[in-house]
Amino acid sequence: MNNNLLFDFTVDKAARTVYITREFDAPLSLVWDAFTKAELLDQWVAPAPFTAKTRYMNFEVGGKRFYAMVSPEGHERWAIQQYTSISPKTNFKMFNAFADKDENPQLPGSDWDYTFSEQNGKTTVRITIFNESLDRMEKLIEMGFTEGFKMSMNNLENLLAVLTGK
Repeated sequence: MNNNLLFDFTVDKAARTVYITREFDAPLSLVWDAFTKAELLDQWVAPAPFTAKTRYMNFEVGGKRFYAMVSPEGHERWAIQQYTSISPKTNFKMFNAFADKDENPQLPGSDWDYTFSEQNGKTTVRITIFNESLDRMEKLIEMGFTEGFKMSMNNLENLLAVLTGK
């Protein structure tokens, strides 16, 4: 793990927004794929000891990803993401909400905006998460969202190291 890589995680309760900036020692095309292909997402997005499983993913404007975080005991926490904007290799936006196993969203949700850039072989991902409800955001923080997301980013860094041989 490269400890010299940028990682900033800021929660702004007044704006109901989380701002994340994370740098990876990997080419942009590979980092983009890690965020946009189910077979890669499922390898890193769940913080241990949880695993992720994608039921389906259509990465296109209007498309959806329906997936679950699965506990070691087999309990599934489903979520649905709908892609609202895609600019290949530079940006995508989605609406995210928890859901039941039958894909019924539990509102309110959150709007996620991902921006990707590459410089000197390193890729920077900037993520802005706007929550429709302060109450929802505070509940997520209480459930360990901050720690879990940081663990997921470290999982991704480790996966990229394996995939690039670094």
